[in-house]
Amino acid sequence: MAQKVVTTYVDDLTGEESEEISTHTVLIDGAGVELDLSSQNYDQLLEALSPYLNAKGARRVRGSVTHGSAARGKRRSTTPAGGQDTAEIRAWAKENGYEVSDRGRVSATVREAYVKAN
Repeated sequence: MAQKVVTTYVDDLTGEESEEISTHTVLIDGAGVELDLSSQNYDQLLEALSPYLNAKGARRVRGSVTHGSAARGKRRSTTPAGGQDTAEIRAWAKENGYEVSDRGRVSATVREAYVKAN
């Protein structure tokens, strides 16, 4: 018997189906949620949080998060080997007049500027 498995990726905010959905974890005061979002909606989330994430007194915290459902949806690491959050760098770059694409690699020049500014 042949079997066909179909996986549908749905944006948690809009309910729209897409192949370009990624899962992101958001933690506040130790409690968190996982959101499946399109890159556009993830960028909007970062833009909304940007004043808080970039506040003068804000301190970066790193920690491990256990994902309860590793088999659900496409997974994409938002933190590359360099340790910086690519989406955060993109949001910072756009706010500071740099031209960056919504997908793909962030240039070394933009990454260096981000590191110097933060």
